[in-house]
Amino acid sequence: MESSLHEVVKGVPEVKEPTAPRFHGRHQLNRHPDGLEKCIGCELCAWACPADAIYVEGESNTEAARYSPGERYGKVYQINYLRCIFCGLCIEACPTRALTMTNEYELADNDRGKLIFEKEDLLAPLRAGMLPPPHPMYPDADHHTYYRGEVPGASPLQENVSEKNR
Repeated sequence: MESSLHEVVKGVPEVKEPTAPRFHGRHQLNRHPDGLEKCIGCELCAWACPADAIYVEGESNTEAARYSPGERYGKVYQINYLRCIFCGLCIEACPTRALTMTNEYELADNDRGKLIFEKEDLLAPLRAGMLPPPHPMYPDADHHTYYRGEVPGASPLQENVSEKNR
């Protein structure tokens, strides 16, 4: 009996196995290619969440401080992983594909407060060609240009304005 039980229960794996491509892991707030945030602060993800794990406060963009190409952006964005059931309904509700789920699943912590992820924890890292917001939209682009994916990256004009704002 002991030998057959030992074969079934192998303990903690030594090697981390890859997850399935559609695995529902930690959430990520995505960015446009120039660095502006895709989240428009509409709060649909929070409304769709059956566990009430998402909190969003939208704020209006201004020409002086633009964080997303739309009229609004998510000023405050929190996901409480003590409540989240990783169902993916928030992802389906997002009209701009701002919110996606990564394959990251190691979220455990000894401090409960660290399991409430803030916007800074959820934002995708800046890649090459991206500028940290706030900065103006790509020259001669509107929000439709952004949502169609026609913005290649940050322009020199955006870089100049971004450097002045720092």
